[in-house]
Amino acid sequence: MNPNLNQLQPYPFQKLRQLFDGVVRNAKLSSIELQIGEPKHATPNFIRQAMIDHLDGLSTYPTTLGTAALRNSIATWAKRRFNLLEINADTQIIPVNGSREALFSFAQTVIDPGANRPAVVCPNPFYQIYEGAALLAGATPYFINTLPENHFALDFSQLSDEVWARTQLIYVCSPNNPTGGVMKLDVWRELFALSDRYGFVIAADECYSEIYFDENNPPLGALDAAQQLGRAGFPRLVVFNSLSKRSNVPGLRSGFVAGDAALLEKFLLYRTYHGSAMNPSAQAASAAAWRDEMHVVENRRLYAQKFSAAVALLSEVTTVQMPDASFYLWLKTPISDTEFTKQLYQDYNVTVLPGSYLARDAHDMNPGKNFVRIALVASPQECIEAMGRIKSLVTHLS
Repeated sequence: MNPNLNQLQPYPFQKLRQLFDGVVRNAKLSSIELQIGEPKHATPNFIRQAMIDHLDGLSTYPTTLGTAALRNSIATWAKRRFNLLEINADTQIIPVNGSREALFSFAQTVIDPGANRPAVVCPNPFYQIYEGAALLAGATPYFINTLPENHFALDFSQLSDEVWARTQLIYVCSPNNPTGGVMKLDVWRELFALSDRYGFVIAADECYSEIYFDENNPPLGALDAAQQLGRAGFPRLVVFNSLSKRSNVPGLRSGFVAGDAALLEKFLLYRTYHGSAMNPSAQAASAAAWRDEMHVVENRRLYAQKFSAAVALLSEVTTVQMPDASFYLWLKTPISDTEFTKQLYQDYNVTVLPGSYLARDAHDMNPGKNFVRIALVASPQECIEAMGRIKSLVTHLS
């Protein structure tokens, strides 16, 4: 067996099941599940219909590079969304089966396990796939704590020059899971300078890029930042995006990677052997989804409605910070995050995720401690009801 498997930690939801083992929920209240970032808004009918209309595609093997129609629809969307002057649909875009599988497999392409103690840098707290990808590629993960006192920005000075010199890959997530922070242009400038100095690759996870609250001010993307800073061809930069959150199709397993053509050529080679071509009918549905923006505007409207109500309710009893983007509230707890989660589950039948389960001890602290992640993915009515129950618990604890 691969010995690196022994380094993997239990997934957060496995820890959550263990936390709840033997706990009896309050049956007088309906169950409200806010622990998983799984969109619950309705999948648009036109996406469903596009998939049905192209079921004949199941009779043929798909190519790993995907159809030109899908790549062109992604390129057109990316140029519009990120103000790009140009992106080559044939060499700078690859469709993938959701951002998760691509984020994982990309490390297997990039990391040279024969190098001297290869390092992979991750934000902390973080999406656990980053750590697993690093470990199974034969690298050691190092963490940059993102903290509320500097609005959850990445502080690259937390790592030594010696670690940066061994770094082969850094994962960044903007808008961030779980804090909702968005990387500003000055942070991108600093990160690009580090990449130029040490030669590492940047994997930019942007699967929450389309969940934001001001239609006139979408979050800055990595490709846009690179273009603004004169980085033609996006050197050592690959962006990962997905339809799951944008279009409410998590089961479609559809996303894309885009960026440095030389890196994507190697990634395509890896994927050809990996056997990760997208279902042809899913490709057709995906192309339709990327071509339409109206359903995404409506999606954002629903999230904005829920966040407005949630912040108004919770701010009456605690300090609550509106995220820059994404659909998570990163809420500070008056007691330990695990005990808060357990009491909320037991007494109020609401499920959230302890922040410490999403982070690692680094730099003498766990930056997820005393926070919970609340995914506002349920209906507006359920989310408002849940916020009322959380408010009651906070009031009780105070």
